[in-house]
Amino acid sequence: MVQIFIFILLLMSVLAGVFLGKYFGKQEKLAKNLLILSAGFLITICLNEVFPEVYAAENHAIGLWIIGGVLLQMILESLTKGFEHGHFHSHGDQAILPVALMIGLFFHAFLEGIPLASEREIFSPYLMGILFHNLPISFVLGAFLIKNKASFSAKSWLIILIFAMASPVGMFLGHYFNPNLKIYFLAIVGGIFLHISSVIIFESNKNHNIDWMKIILVVCGVLLALSGHLFH
Repeated sequence: MVQIFIFILLLMSVLAGVFLGKYFGKQEKLAKNLLILSAGFLITICLNEVFPEVYAAENHAIGLWIIGGVLLQMILESLTKGFEHGHFHSHGDQAILPVALMIGLFFHAFLEGIPLASEREIFSPYLMGILFHNLPISFVLGAFLIKNKASFSAKSWLIILIFAMASPVGMFLGHYFNPNLKIYFLAIVGGIFLHISSVIIFESNKNHNIDWMKIILVVCGVLLALSGHLFH
């Protein structure tokens, strides 16, 4: 029953983000603020929840798997062109191939879903991190796919469906993996989370001036994640 609820939440987070992107995608400031807020949330989940669990396994080589996650995300971004941190307006229509985008987004979300196979809490910090992370990515995806059209095309719906099903498929297949491998998948996902959130947070501001709104949004994201930790 828990897994069914998780499946529903994963789908809803993607669909909610996509439809927000459809109707508000032209508001780049809103997209940017959502990304920054989610980055503060995600890096807190990563450092406060994921990494402690990973290092509790006392595997001295586990850090290499985290680094592997960082490097893997760098490779995936060659396919997604930085969708994960909001880079979609700077590319021409032909710059991002639908197939490459689908592969990159699917593999990214698929890996995140694998550790959920052993999840027994509906609102665990790790799941909340994925849900919160899905919203801005889906927002950017919806805004990109709708462009100047009145509605999503069949190809657009296919991309949305593939992305929406990626984490649930990872969760389903995760039941067939050796449970001892969970910690390694979690380490890889932790590296992915760390890379995405740090890129968003540490992207240079214009003229390298202090962006107080950015700082406030990051702090709000951190506080949201910490509030969930208090009740966990």
